[in-house]
Amino acid sequence: MTGAMRHGSAIPLKRRYSFGTYWNTVWGVVMRVSESRLFLRSLFLLIATTSVFLPAVPSFKAEALPGEISDEVFWNLVVNMSEPDGSFQFENFVSNELGYQWVIPRLLEGTRTGGAYLGVAPEQNFTYVAALKPRIVFITDIRRQNMIELLMYKALFELSETRADFISKLFARKRPDGLSEKSTAIELFDAYRQVRRDPDIQKQTLQAIKDLLVRTHKFELRPGDLSGFSSIEYVYSVFADAGPYLDYSTGGRGAGINNPSYEDLMVADDGAGQRRSYLASEENYRFVREMERKNLIVPLVGDFSGPKTIRAVGQYLKDHDTPVTAFYLSNVEQYLFNDDRAAAFYENVATLPLESSSTFIRSFSGGGGAFRFQSTLSPMEAFLKEFRAGRILQYGNLRQLSQ
Repeated sequence: MTGAMRHGSAIPLKRRYSFGTYWNTVWGVVMRVSESRLFLRSLFLLIATTSVFLPAVPSFKAEALPGEISDEVFWNLVVNMSEPDGSFQFENFVSNELGYQWVIPRLLEGTRTGGAYLGVAPEQNFTYVAALKPRIVFITDIRRQNMIELLMYKALFELSETRADFISKLFARKRPDGLSEKSTAIELFDAYRQVRRDPDIQKQTLQAIKDLLVRTHKFELRPGDLSGFSSIEYVYSVFADAGPYLDYSTGGRGAGINNPSYEDLMVADDGAGQRRSYLASEENYRFVREMERKNLIVPLVGDFSGPKTIRAVGQYLKDHDTPVTAFYLSNVEQYLFNDDRAAAFYENVATLPLESSSTFIRSFSGGGGAFRFQSTLSPMEAFLKEFRAGRILQYGNLRQLSQ
């Protein structure tokens, strides 16, 4: 029996157990199953109950892009995203691209408002920002002086409620009588062209700029950012001395002849008769001013082909689920190809969050001494596809992909 019970092979169940033993065995199995189900139900109830009191699992979804950035966060972005100061052969206080507005009608047709705008150089970005109405702006230039100039602009926007007040402070000139919010850009500059620089206004405005940036915003500017060559003091003096006649040749390293003046750039139109500069209307001005007041126009020092700045901007935009709407390049790529650094730039661009309508804004020189430039558009994703396919080998290839 012992061997048969151990192996349980030849003896039928009814022969091995009595009826009572059989029933007790079956009942025991039923009870164990029932107890198991009761245990599972209790376990599920315990989990459901205690989960209410347990800390939530961290979410890895992108954060919403803020509608306003604090002074501390703004300055951290400027410092942490920037690269060391570089150099360029011209000081570039103002654009020399008179036809920069001509692409705006097509830009508005092919892209959407919102998103992020990226750019380079100074004031022409404000006009594109006024047209595209992005949610955040990053302007990157290899020269720290450009960042300083953009901070000067930031202060002037914040200090000036209207375009007429802004021009008065920008060029250190007394505001002429008869100007209003309804004045056209032509009327504004016709009036200011007749006014001389006022040393008292220049002194007062310069101090107000410094106080706003350092005391109010508490930006930790370097001593050389405030006074000396390449400082706010120096940049502002150039604007005050030249007035509305300021052009690309102004300054210690200006270039070219017959460059458009600041006035020319502000009263220009889009080729179809509509003036779209950031000073063309109070509406345009107010949009840019509000962006500045909310710290949403971030000036950076960086090399387009460098290892840090463009990629840092891309990571920030990914973290906030914000694609690039447009990237204004001017003719920077010309210099990148000359230095064999264009490929590094396009690798950086590939890290940006893009969508099918993301667009490069490029400028090509028309040649000659007038420094006339043609502004063009190019879909960013399609361009990167050509680059990865090995079809972007020289600067001339860019023209074929830009219209």
